[in-house]
Amino acid sequence: MEVMERDAFTGKIIGCAIEVHRALGPGLLESTYQHCLAHELHLNGISFRLEHPVPVHYKGMQLDCGYRLDVLVDNQLVVELKAIDQVREIHRAQLLTYIKLAGIDTGLLINFNVEKLAEGIERFKL
Repeated sequence: MEVMERDAFTGKIIGCAIEVHRALGPGLLESTYQHCLAHELHLNGISFRLEHPVPVHYKGMQLDCGYRLDVLVDNQLVVELKAIDQVREIHRAQLLTYIKLAGIDTGLLINFNVEKLAEGIERFKL
């Protein structure tokens, strides 16, 4: 996939998240935003999976440790959702680890606990 297509693709996902934030605003639980974003993705015909399991591979061994991606979109984008006061480096590191484990090169970190959602969105590309 070319960079321009990828930007248009992530732009669609961001648009869905903005729609959810416009309707609900900040202050709710992460799980609420997750299910409403899933509904918005569905309404827009975008393929996704919630709580997609990701195993850890270590020296020929597979560990099913219970890691789950908040939202896996079209098998090409990991979306990590937050509803927190401030995004910290550990949250960014978590997303980077998830996209590496999933073998995907692009991720979005979306924090819904902000006044304007644009302030709560970060894109990552390996």
